[in-house]
Formats: sequence, structure tokens, C-alpha cells
Amino acid sequence: MADLDSDIEIPGFFICPISLDIMKDPVTLSTGITYDRDSIEKWLFSQKNDVCPVTKQVVVDIELTPNHTLRRLIQSWCTINASSGIERFPTPRLPISRTEIVKLLKDSKSPRLQMKSLKRLKTIVMENEKNRRLMESAGAADYLASILVNVDNNTMSSPQGGEVSDDDEFVSTEADEALSILYHLQLSPTGLKSLYGKTGDFVETLMRVMERAASLKSRAYAVMLLKALLDVAEPMQVTSLNPRFFMVLVQILVDEISRKATKATLKLLISVCPWGRNRIKTAEAEAVPVLIDILLDCTEKRVSEMVIVVLDQLCQCAEGRSELLKHAGGLAVVSKKIFRVSSVASERAVSILHSVAKFSGNRSVLREMLQLGVVGKLCLVLQVDCGRKTKESASEILKMHSRVWKNSFCIPYNLSVSYPS
Repeated sequence: MADLDSDIEIPGFFICPISLDIMKDPVTLSTGITYDRDSIEKWLFSQKNDVCPVTKQVVVDIELTPNHTLRRLIQSWCTINASSGIERFPTPRLPISRTEIVKLLKDSKSPRLQMKSLKRLKTIVMENEKNRRLMESAGAADYLASILVNVDNNTMSSPQGGEVSDDDEFVSTEADEALSILYHLQLSPTGLKSLYGKTGDFVETLMRVMERAASLKSRAYAVMLLKALLDVAEPMQVTSLNPRFFMVLVQILVDEISRKATKATLKLLISVCPWGRNRIKTAEAEAVPVLIDILLDCTEKRVSEMVIVVLDQLCQCAEGRSELLKHAGGLAVVSKKIFRVSSVASERAVSILHSVAKFSGNRSVLREMLQLGVVGKLCLVLQVDCGRKTKESASEILKMHSRVWKNSFCIPYNLSVSYPS
């Protein structure tokens, strides 16, 4: 390694424009400027810049071309100046090229070479961000999605041409590998939109993997990939989700595949529930009792917060409120979580109680809220330091039913004194 503070004059074209150090592995960008590989890869892939640092041109082709001539010149110069303490660096190992990736993708279509190619692609995608972006630019997503769709189509038909039953498993080692690679590609928003638009059957395929895959890891990858796809979907695509979609998500929550899969499912519900009739579809898929059961047993604050946010959305429709009130622990656990999770969770929990009190507050429900200590908790909200919106909602609930609750002996005196007049 060269000592840049020494008296030896280093040729300017040996220096990387980014790191200002001697280049160990010079590569040339499509803009014609040469950089050290580590520096330009960090610039493009880790820092997610899309312009050349020197020319400021947009980088369309991310392929980095090794500058072997310059590298040999630098190595020779280091050898000549070894007596001055300049160390010659070794010849770098050649990274994977776009041509190699394209060949592996083509080989993955061949039954004889498929598994070997997929295993090699998995090794490549796990190495670094540069490999992932190179694979995406080579069209890996379409190849991998087509493998999944083809396996799904074959699974859906029996050898006699009949339909398979809902109990038949989605079993394919090749499909598991393809799905794992597709998930770890961490596609860009543009890549996700392209995948959603080009492969009409792909969302259905992911749903069937979530339902019936023998591998729990594949089911988790499927839900996380589906979440990424729907994050970039058009509003029309989100509003047209069929009821089975929500039933599959609820089953993922019931099966508790993994913490990541649970969080991805909750995030997915948070993002899709506000659209169209999705709240009703989710409630009809019996999500509410499942969410309440999760909340009763959950010790992780982030998961509890997300569950409460979903419940708040579902309680904005009559079907969701009805399911909450049917559950013996519904009102109690929502009230209990106020001040115990986060400020967001407290605000959303009070919002749930507001929806129930305003739209479903019959005599039986109001009596239950009083007996469970919900009314006392709302009085406490007015006494402690919390968000303005949370206080306003609590005050509105209490005023709404003051004739029933205000003078009740069920409210402790230290809390009843804050009951709004």
C-alpha cells in the first residue's frame, strides 16, 4: 500500500477521484471515468447514487469494466518504488459479470441445469449489493418469477388434468430456491413495478405459496415479497384485491411462521385496509379475533403497536366493531394497552374506543366499558401528559355518554374528578 504522505510523486491518473487513494482495482464506468472498484461500488450501490461523481451524467449501464492496463501500470510502479516503502497490492479476483449472470439465468430454464444454476445465483445474490443490482439489470426477476409461476401451474393440475384440492402442498425445491433469490434481490421500486405489471399470475402464485408451501421459510419470503410488491402497486390494484387474499394473510398470522412474516403481514394490512372495501374484507376474513389474541399474548411493543393500528382501521367499519365486541377480551385489552406500548398505540387505542362508543354504544356495550374500567382509563387519559388528539378523543367519548357514566360508583374517585362537565 502506498504512503501518500511520502516524497514520491504519484502519477495523478493512479488516484481514485472518490477516495483520493491509489487504485487497487481500477474499473471504468460507462461515462469513461476510471475509479477504484470499492469506491465506485459504494457510491452506486451502498449510497444509491445514480450519477457519475466526476461528469454528473446519469449512469444507465452499471457494468464496471476492469482497466487491466492501468492496474498493471500501478502494480509495476509499486514494485519499482518498493524500496521507498510502497507495497505492491495483489491482482484482484474478478467479480461476477453480467454475461455470467445471463448464462446462469438461461441455464436455470433447463431442467438438467436448473438446481445447480439457482444455487450459484443464490450465492451471488447474497454476496453484495452490487451483485443484486447487476442481477436485477440482467432481468433476473422475470426469470425467477417464471420458474415460480410454472411450478404453480404444474401443481394446480393433476396428471389426469383434474384440479388439485386445497390441501395439496406447493412442494418444489427449485421454487423454494427461486423465491429465496427473488426475495434477497431486494428489487428497486422500478423493478417491483415491472414484476407486478409483467407477470399477471405472480400475485396469485405468491398467495398459493403462502397457503400451501411445505417450507415455512418460503411462506415467509412470499408474504414479505408480496408486501414489497403492494407497496408500489397502483390504487386500482390495491382496491381490487379479492377476499381470499385477506384470508391468506390472516392464516399467516395464525400460523406464526416467523417474527418477520408477522410484521410484514401487519404492515401489509396497515397499507391496504384504508382502500375501498378492504376493511370489510379483512373483518370478514376473521382478522379481528386473531389480532386480539396476538395482542393478549404479545410482549413486543412494535408488534402490539401495529396490531392496534390495524384494529383501529377495522373498527371504522361496522363489521370490525362487531367482531371486536364479540371477543371477550376485545375492549379490555385495547384499554389495557393505553400508555403501555407507545404514544401512537395509545392514540389509536383511544380511537378504537371512540369508534365503538360513537357507532356501537348501546346500553350493553356502555355497561361493559364501565365495568371493565375503560371509562376510568379514559378519565386517566385526561389527567396525564399525552397527545392533544388523544385527550380530545377521550373527552369526547366521556361527554358523549356522561348521562350513563358520570356519577357511576365504578369510577374511582381520583379519576372521576377529571370527568369533563
